[in-house]
Amino acid sequence: MDINLLQRDSDWIWTIPPGDGMHVPGIIYADETLIRDMDHKVFEQVSNVARLPGIVSASYAMPDAHWGYGFPIGGVAAFDPDQGGVISAGGVGFDISCGVRTLTTGMQRAELEPHKRVLADALDASIPAGLGSRGSIHLDDPGLIAMLQGGARWAVEQGWGDAADLERIEEHGCMEGARPECVSYQARHRQRNEMGTLGSGNHYLEVQEVSDIFDSETAAGFGLRQGEIVISIHCGSRGLGHQIGSEFLKRMAAEAPSHGIHLPDRELACAPLQSRTGEDYLGAMRAATNCALANREIITHLTRRVFRHLFPDVSLDLLYDVSHNTCKEETHTIDGGQRRLFVHRKGATRALGPGNPLLPLPLRPWGQPVLIGGSMGTASHVLVGTVESETLAFSSACHGAGRAMSRRQAYKRWHGRELVDQLAERGILIRSPTSRGVAEEAPGAYKDVDRVVDAAHHAGLARRVARLSPLVCIKG
Repeated sequence: MDINLLQRDSDWIWTIPPGDGMHVPGIIYADETLIRDMDHKVFEQVSNVARLPGIVSASYAMPDAHWGYGFPIGGVAAFDPDQGGVISAGGVGFDISCGVRTLTTGMQRAELEPHKRVLADALDASIPAGLGSRGSIHLDDPGLIAMLQGGARWAVEQGWGDAADLERIEEHGCMEGARPECVSYQARHRQRNEMGTLGSGNHYLEVQEVSDIFDSETAAGFGLRQGEIVISIHCGSRGLGHQIGSEFLKRMAAEAPSHGIHLPDRELACAPLQSRTGEDYLGAMRAATNCALANREIITHLTRRVFRHLFPDVSLDLLYDVSHNTCKEETHTIDGGQRRLFVHRKGATRALGPGNPLLPLPLRPWGQPVLIGGSMGTASHVLVGTVESETLAFSSACHGAGRAMSRRQAYKRWHGRELVDQLAERGILIRSPTSRGVAEEAPGAYKDVDRVVDAAHHAGLARRVARLSPLVCIKG
């Protein structure tokens, strides 16, 4: 990206001044290296989002931002329904409620190391991964509707999870306002056999070591200790979410002229929040969110079963589960007053500060865990929301490393088998159904996650707590 197009507000904050139909400025959080490495499409997409009706304050991009469908991945924007605000399926993304959950184990790496290969094979055998992967759970249509209504609570009721987890999941495991009747039969049918599966792309289950502690007090509050083992799970709503996104994008694009909406980019198809299509999408999106929450709960259940078999005395406790492809109705202070807004976070996660009543009581003294997934073979991070972060970008932070090149480019440059061998030499075991999938997710295809996290930390979006290094990765 050409930095001459931007106004430099600090080493970490860059502004696109409003112009050419922009209702608000664009704001990008990044250091100069990350900015220069961003595709020019990020500039275009941040600017285009700022042209949508009813947008409030600014169109934001996180340090991991890269080109997406309509909105940049790493994009954040809030809309006021009383000011003609819209909801955009492209502003949520196709993998609705894709997110990360992290589990603590209390195990030291030395306890795990002799059993690492056996554990990798057992997890690989127990948790289906890859394009079109199917699980052992088969739901009929009434079962699917119950799942879409109940989310992780439904999974727990069915025996595929622990009730104690619900307190540590956003929305307590179930997003209210879900309307399964707004989810098409085709979308439900695609999910019939996919519960408890990782899917493909950048999704994973990873066994990690807490390799660095940056904030010892908060880390202790989160149950994170140097050298201990944690598990991170990254996945979403699978085929159901993708189908919902595809269907509503077409519907929104077709109806936009009738609402007087001029789209700067057809991929920004949207509908007024106070319209039948806008309300239907919200209901379907919330149902897909529940699907993702249920899916991660089931995968957690399967993971615990593997650990119980190999390590009977080890308990896997949920630290937190946070989504990063959502639109949520929230109240924010704007110009000194409280306003009800609909906040799109696409490839961005919420970052609530200490004392926030939306946080579970055990986490409230510290703030919300902000879980930043790395690319395959690189570190992940745990950050925490702060009082300052709640005043920036509608309490939002980045969600991962962010792609630096397309999957097609990565596949042409790297060979999956070689990557698996190279990572094994570093003590990182990869299990994946395809070599192509490994090549597409090569570590070099992503930005430097440490640099991304450093930018988020210095910009005030969230504060660093701990760094997690991979040991075993089950790759979609």
